[in-house]
Amino acid sequence: MPDYTKPTKWQNPAVKLFPYQVRLTCPPHDFDAAPSDLLRIAPESLGVHGWMLHVPDYAHRLEQRKKNFGMLEDFLECMANNGANVCRQVGSNWVHASELGVEGIREHCERLSDTYQTLFHMAGYAMVEALRDQNIEKVALNACYHRSSWYEGTVGFLRKAGFDVVWAGHFFDQGWFPSQQAVDDCIWCFDEELLWKSFDFVAEQAPKVDAYLLNGMSNYRCASDGLAWRPLHLVAALEARLGKPVIGHDIALYWRIFKTLGIRPERAEGQLLPSLEAADHA
Repeated sequence: MPDYTKPTKWQNPAVKLFPYQVRLTCPPHDFDAAPSDLLRIAPESLGVHGWMLHVPDYAHRLEQRKKNFGMLEDFLECMANNGANVCRQVGSNWVHASELGVEGIREHCERLSDTYQTLFHMAGYAMVEALRDQNIEKVALNACYHRSSWYEGTVGFLRKAGFDVVWAGHFFDQGWFPSQQAVDDCIWCFDEELLWKSFDFVAEQAPKVDAYLLNGMSNYRCASDGLAWRPLHLVAALEARLGKPVIGHDIALYWRIFKTLGIRPERAEGQLLPSLEAADHA
């Protein structure tokens, strides 16, 4: 274990720009909406900083995630030095690509949190924590843009964590695209209509589940203004349409951050985020 001491100046709230300082990282070659999303729903007391992993030849392959898994520790040390309260990793595939297993990921997050005196969360494990918190057991997974090897890894990780995944499939499986390459060419951004009809399809395949899950960090472009929105901003309408909780990796990760900090979001749509209590530090 590294011999690390977080700079003592960060113990003084007077030198911090924000009472709650959150840092996040995401895979290379993606402009990530997570900092903007988090700020849109957070109180003014929370500040957000982003950090991109630098892997020049990155091609979104699972073996690259495993190979570069150690960069997450580099990120955490850097952000601890900068006074972060919480650090988080965006990208749901890293937990299963690491091959550490469910308990291995939990222990890894705890070790990094203890070493750098800064709490560290991963999107893939935040989903597990959120489902356990909500007493959800039986789920169906809308894998969206994820390739088969990606979402199959997510399904395996969830099953090892004890959840009953009764159905899973991506946009190509569901018949919305002629090939997985056509899905990839969208660069994770789709017309908003696809979100509604894809979840209608999933609900038809698995009507008797406790919740519907949304894999990854997809974006959906609104026809009225052309802006791309994460599921976070559409979840209330989805839940009203389906009559069940809808939990995405983005929503689960934001929920875990607010839960850790013991604060509530200013705007909390859907069922998961409003379940937070302001004094709930865990």
